[in-house]
Amino acid sequence: MNEFLEKEAQIVKVLKTVFDPEIPVNIYDLGLIYKIDLADDGHLSIDMTLTAPGCPAVDFLVEDVRMKTEGLQGVSGVDVNIVYDPPWDKSMMSEEAQLELGFL
Repeated sequence: MNEFLEKEAQIVKVLKTVFDPEIPVNIYDLGLIYKIDLADDGHLSIDMTLTAPGCPAVDFLVEDVRMKTEGLQGVSGVDVNIVYDPPWDKSMMSEEAQLELGFL
């Protein structure tokens, strides 16, 4: 596996340990992660959204993502950007998440 794909797989693995406190599914499978960009210098930029604007867990989620990804080897810094375009909807969830939440 090439080095970039290996690092991206590690980032995804860590993101799958971050859970919205109100939903028993991780943020990656919920479809909340829109972009993962790891620069050559190790700076990681993550675009993510929320299930609803004004989500009370926003600070908790951003800090959890930042703390867990900063600890990865090769990551020198992390920016977590909250974006609302495109708006999140349940079709963005993985099939596994939809099954877990009873949507399938």
